[in-house]
Amino acid sequence: MENKQEQSTTKHTNPMEETISENKSAPKNKKIIILGTVASVIIIIVLYVWISAMGHEKTDNAQIDAMITPVRSIVQGFVTKVNFTDNQMVKKGDILIEIDSKDYIAKVTQAEAALESAKAQLDIAKSGATTADLNASASSLNSQAAKDNIASAQARYTKNEKEMSRSEKMLKDGAATQQQFESTKAEFETAKAQLDMLKKQYEASTSQASGAQSQAVGQKSQIILAQAMVKQREAELQLAQTQLDNTLVKAPFDGIISKKSIEIGQYLQVGVPVCSAVDYTNLWVSANFKETQIEEMRPNQEVDIKIDAFPKAHIVGKLQSFGGATGAKFSLLPPDNATGNFVKITQRVPVRIMITEYPKELTGLLLPGLSAVVDIHTK
Repeated sequence: MENKQEQSTTKHTNPMEETISENKSAPKNKKIIILGTVASVIIIIVLYVWISAMGHEKTDNAQIDAMITPVRSIVQGFVTKVNFTDNQMVKKGDILIEIDSKDYIAKVTQAEAALESAKAQLDIAKSGATTADLNASASSLNSQAAKDNIASAQARYTKNEKEMSRSEKMLKDGAATQQQFESTKAEFETAKAQLDMLKKQYEASTSQASGAQSQAVGQKSQIILAQAMVKQREAELQLAQTQLDNTLVKAPFDGIISKKSIEIGQYLQVGVPVCSAVDYTNLWVSANFKETQIEEMRPNQEVDIKIDAFPKAHIVGKLQSFGGATGAKFSLLPPDNATGNFVKITQRVPVRIMITEYPKELTGLLLPGLSAVVDIHTK
């Protein structure tokens, strides 16, 4: 019995069996630990992505945009100089092309001469108006003097008329002689003739004053006409000078000149593009967000911008505005769901994002059309 118990005890306490048992349970523990670790990492990553995604809206449907302006000539003529090369950076006001200006200089000279002639005509009209005013004033004074003389002559005529009546009565009564009567009668007739003459002189001076006044008004009208002619000549000179200035085709803003299509000696027509200017001082990103993303998006929110061509560059912007309609509405043939089978498609909303900060070394390298990824901070 004791031997059996000892064998039994020996069997349960065999070190080899214990080692084998431990080796079997070790892989199970390692698997549990690995699975737990992987699950924890996955949970942490999911939580990190979920937390990071809160307060952000992101899209890779975006690209850099800038103002691209065709540079055109406003005047026509032969090109004498081309002062730029393709893809050259320029400053606002730099002279790009020079057009033969001989004809335009001649037009300016002609316009200057015409303006001087118009100014001389204006001076003549003013002088004539002054003379006419003086004549009108003199005629008016003469007329007034004639009117005053009539009053004096009228008084003398009235007096002689009364003396004539009294002398005639005295002659009938024998109180006056025929000679006295004849003398009184002669004075009366002289006063009457003088009164009639002064009345006619007054009428003539009045007519003359009226004519002089009309002439003065006419001369003042000539002044207005001459002033209008001066303004017309000034406008012609300004136009001629503008055309002369436009023989120098200048850069409209700081930027890059591309698509050069002009050479020396070429005859340039009005409105023909000679190159394109790209404004690199005013850049923005055109992004298209899904309609389900714009709920929390508002103007002036900060935006992180990543350019595919420069993935390490730190570029910052701000949400400037939303498009007036979805991209589909701006297409050549916008969809009309009322005319056929309806299939709901998530629409894209164009968003303009102004670039506010980027590394100086990228000046001139952020080209319109480069792909971008934008991340808007909605909170």
